[in-house]
Amino acid sequence: MAGKEEPRRILVLGANGQLGQALPHALSGLGQVISLDHSQADLSAPESLRAVVREHRPQAIVNAAAYTAVDRAEKEPDLAHAVNCVAPGVLAEEAEALGATLVHYSTDYVFDGRKDAPYDELDAPNPLSVYGHSKLAGERVIAEASRRYLVFRTSWVVGTHGNNFLKTMLRLATERESLRVVADQYGAPTSADLIAGVTSRTLQAMWSAPGTDHRWGVYHLAASGETTWHGYARYAIGRGRELGMLLKAGPDDVAAIASADYPTPAARPTNSRLDTRKLRSAFAVELPEWRRGVNHVLDQLLVEYQRGHAL
Repeated sequence: MAGKEEPRRILVLGANGQLGQALPHALSGLGQVISLDHSQADLSAPESLRAVVREHRPQAIVNAAAYTAVDRAEKEPDLAHAVNCVAPGVLAEEAEALGATLVHYSTDYVFDGRKDAPYDELDAPNPLSVYGHSKLAGERVIAEASRRYLVFRTSWVVGTHGNNFLKTMLRLATERESLRVVADQYGAPTSADLIAGVTSRTLQAMWSAPGTDHRWGVYHLAASGETTWHGYARYAIGRGRELGMLLKAGPDDVAAIASADYPTPAARPTNSRLDTRKLRSAFAVELPEWRRGVNHVLDQLLVEYQRGHAL
């Protein structure tokens, strides 16, 4: 009698991050998920990853780990490069050797934000920051080392876990009676749960596809619609109040400012809008309007808030 076939193994890196927290649930129906955090798989020591991958011999590697401290990267370019470029290259080489699929996440920061319309995958990258350069370099080494990969560029990620803009605004609104938020940068808040769900669907579709399948490659993955950081803050604070959160500042207490009024070490793209037609066409996925994902995260945060946990 033939033995039972072992479930496919999916190695998830970056278990403690916003996306890393969302991925195991989304991927659980596809196989055995092995989720590792920084202490178990350190991308700042890229060569150590070879032993990790060879130990687990996964059929898919989902890399949700990254160096994301955009401003600090200006002073730590070598570390940002090691985590965001060298490590993904190692993962791509190991995936290729195993015949495994590699899923990796990139960013709108590979663009300079000067285009008037949403960016599509054929637009030429032009990063403004060390972080953006490191992420673009990571994309390129993956493309050179692996034939069976999916790179998802996303933007303004929001989730229940970890630090993000939404949680920062709610925390500040509990402490202050007014806030000042940039109103000349455009994008779409995209929930970690949405990204994880799309990852599951596309990985399932491509798992056994040959390396010559035209659907391998880079995709833009973001919620539909657009807003500014200022519009996002106003919406989140207004919705938070509707849910019963005790916030000192309301949506009308959020003042709009220009990027020039809030200087940062690293330049940000003014336009972070991503054209997702390629993804929607290739995999028939739906990308809901950004407010739906934000509402979902707010509902989850409300539960934590009612339990007395800090926002």
